Amino acid sequence: MALKIRLARAGSKKRPYYHIVTADVRAPRDGRFIERIGSYNPMLPKDSEDRVKLDEERARHWLSVGAKPTDRVARFLDAAGILKREAQNNPNKAKPGKKALERAEEKAQAEADAKAAAEADEGSAGSEEAAAE
Repeated sequence: MALKIRLARAGSKKRPYYHIVTADVRAPRDGRFIERIGSYNPMLPKDSEDRVKLDEERARHWLSVGAKPTDRVARFLDAAGILKREAQNNPNKAKPGKKALERAEEKAQAEADAKAAAEADEGSAGSEEAAAE
């Protein structure tokens, strides 16, 4: 049986509250679980001690028998010093998409056209001034 340490949502609409549970991977998110080992209240400030409550002894036990934590729970375990979580790196996330690149090219072209038109106006104004003298 494959095990996960994951979050099960509780709380009302727009007021989330999560239980940190150990469950079979086939069980629904908010459904059947084996053991509740903590809680997470995202509505509290980040520096609050009550934001994440975790039974570290039980978390260590479940990790020792092969339970895999989800990414969010792995962050909590890393903060508690139970599990080392490597920082993830996605260098493509910061790159603009196809539409944004097209808009940037159009904007650059429009600026180049405006600059060329301004230079043409200065050049023609300069020749008109020379003709007027």
